[in-house]
Amino acid sequence: MPEMETAQFETDLSLFKYDNLEQLPPEYRDLGEAERTERIERALDTLGDDVVILGHNYQRREIVEHADFIGDSYQLSKEAASADADYVIFGGVTFMAESADIITDDSQRVILPSMEASCPMAGMAEALQVDAAWAELTAETDANVIPITYMNSYADLKAFCAEQGGLVCTSSNAHKAFEYAFEKGDKVLFLPDKHLGENTAYRLGLEDEIVEWDPWDPESKDASKAVENDIILWDGYCQVHERFRQSHIEQIRAEYDDANVIVHPECRREVVEAADRAGSTATICETVENADPGDTWAIGTEIHLTNHLQRWHPEVNVVPLCGDACMDCNAMRQIDPNYLTWVLEELVAGRERNVIRVAPEEKDLAQVALDRMLEI
Repeated sequence: MPEMETAQFETDLSLFKYDNLEQLPPEYRDLGEAERTERIERALDTLGDDVVILGHNYQRREIVEHADFIGDSYQLSKEAASADADYVIFGGVTFMAESADIITDDSQRVILPSMEASCPMAGMAEALQVDAAWAELTAETDANVIPITYMNSYADLKAFCAEQGGLVCTSSNAHKAFEYAFEKGDKVLFLPDKHLGENTAYRLGLEDEIVEWDPWDPESKDASKAVENDIILWDGYCQVHERFRQSHIEQIRAEYDDANVIVHPECRREVVEAADRAGSTATICETVENADPGDTWAIGTEIHLTNHLQRWHPEVNVVPLCGDACMDCNAMRQIDPNYLTWVLEELVAGRERNVIRVAPEEKDLAQVALDRMLEI
């Protein structure tokens, strides 16, 4: 396993870390909805309290209808930790399953149904890559740089941040993480989502302190100039939220005179500025839940959450900010209900498939980064 240059633990690229996860067997690939629903329910009846299913807000209906808990990634991990189930099946992506493994009991097993459910944004900031950038940046300054990683990152990057005196944040508490970092140090390296970092800097009145670090373009990087700024934003982004444009908001307002617009803070700065509100998936859900009957809310986040809100709150006119093609997360879509059928029936047969395990040293350090977040 490759050695880190500035950290005291070894790790590997996520591509190789989870190359043992298995694909769906051919006999499960053509199941119809009625058959798989019956088989899922039969397996759950057999397994009883030994299993808990977590469904992220971005999962399709056929997954969340079987979920014991529905919510955002960290909220779901906490639900798993408080459950007594031996098995936690996470309807989400790899970094979410890792987070669940970090905070659940060692006797619990976290299962990711599909090997393909890997968040592209998390993959834009691999710990080995950040380690090399950290060496460049810190060599150019005597200032104390504090790294902050968004929850949407792999466990080894969370561990790296902990070892360097940093912490984890969610989209809801990113501003508090920045405040913590500036109390402890002089500068912030924020990763992997540059848009959340920029929106947070604006919230704190620090927009003039921003510089972007592009790890993909060696010719454009200048560590000595980067550290002249107080906030260094890693050039990563969510492929769903970056697709939203200010023009989408203009189109919605033209179509609906009374439209309210709420977007996720992973959206571009100009989109957040043009919206009425910005907030996490939990905030988006609460906003629609508390809306008056007949209100129109346009939702700027992944399409499946918009679909759920339409079903859950028919008294509110919930509309997507742009069409399905704009809002669909391909990584989330990999948690196919046929995969759920397979991993459940394998558990009934006494076989564990696609178990996500975080290495012990990474797990301990990542927990430190999470604990620091909870302190704020």
